[in-house]
Amino acid sequence: MSSKLVGKVVVAMGGGPTAVINESLVGAVLESRKFPQVERVYGAEHGVAGIINEDFLDLTQETTNNLERVAVTPSSAMGSTRDKPDEAYCKEIFRVLKAHGARYFFYIGGNDSADTVHIVNEEAQKADYEFRAIHIPKTIDNDLMVNDHCPGYPSAARFVASAFIGANLDNRAIPGVYIGVVMGRHAGFLTAAAALGRKYPDDGPHLIYLPESPFSVDKFLGDVKQVYDEYGRCVVAVSEGVHDVDGTAIAMKLAKEVERDAHGNVQLSGTTALGDLLAGQIKAQLKIKRVRADTLGYLQRSFIGCVSDIDQREAREAGEKAAQFALWHNRDGSVTIHRTGFYSVDYRLSPLKEVAGKTKLMPPEFIDPSGKNVTDAFRLYLRPLLGSGMPSPSRVRAPRVEKILNKG
Repeated sequence: MSSKLVGKVVVAMGGGPTAVINESLVGAVLESRKFPQVERVYGAEHGVAGIINEDFLDLTQETTNNLERVAVTPSSAMGSTRDKPDEAYCKEIFRVLKAHGARYFFYIGGNDSADTVHIVNEEAQKADYEFRAIHIPKTIDNDLMVNDHCPGYPSAARFVASAFIGANLDNRAIPGVYIGVVMGRHAGFLTAAAALGRKYPDDGPHLIYLPESPFSVDKFLGDVKQVYDEYGRCVVAVSEGVHDVDGTAIAMKLAKEVERDAHGNVQLSGTTALGDLLAGQIKAQLKIKRVRADTLGYLQRSFIGCVSDIDQREAREAGEKAAQFALWHNRDGSVTIHRTGFYSVDYRLSPLKEVAGKTKLMPPEFIDPSGKNVTDAFRLYLRPLLGSGMPSPSRVRAPRVEKILNKG
């Protein structure tokens, strides 16, 4: 194996966009352009689908100034894809990369993207083609194995925490029951972030439900009644992926009709079904009139006004480290983030098989045994990731004036 592979770099993005994915793109591109063995840096439009269709942009000819502006712009600058490549698809990816003289492949994405990198890399090995493939982590779900946390999650978590600060303030002004449905099919990290919106003892969300704990509609109604009786109001954060003890999604269990996505999964994102169904149960069973439900939906992913500076920095460095691992050290793998101290991180290159196709769930120590809240351990884990300048609401503290006419 040669110490330096001369050829092109191809960078692609997969899965849902995030607020900082472009930082990883620009980090990989700018760092790659420094190495003499790199002939060109290509960006594939719409991820692996763009590779198959040979839809490439020559990012070698993009200005550094404009790339830096793109870096601080949310969402996937080159587009993304929901394609989940099988072995035949990955063979075609490799065929195209080889035809274009690509020796380095960087794919920014989640666990499915890591799996794609793994299979493409195996195809190169079978063909005895010298090739370096690196997976760059990205997901708002925070569900990649080995990583302490994933680029994209801190900014989405900051949005969720901020949204629930606002929802709680609104609910306190005009009491009732408010339900906020947050993304997360299997892992509850993002929904749990709602807890960081609390400041005062009676602040919402009063109830937090995660996919890691079985969900009972009857228990949910009992929990809501208990909180409502105590405070005269109730704020609920619930993951879109909550399911019963048998694993049936609550959205499917309560709905008369369900939508499915391209992979056959029950459509959870982009629909208000779960929130509306739970609100309907509260109105019907508890007879509470003022019940409102929102689905935070796609706003969580690329909201430009809620970007964590920690997230930006780490996403950029993850992209830079991918280029360094491939071009300096001639290695394959997945860039992983590891927490050191309070608060700093190290970047390592982990074997692709340790990340590919696997899902990390919330650890038990982050989930309250009641199944309707999170622990202080989770709050301590998340707080530094949210970055600087988190909003903090305040209340009027003036003393009450003694009543004259309504003393009783």
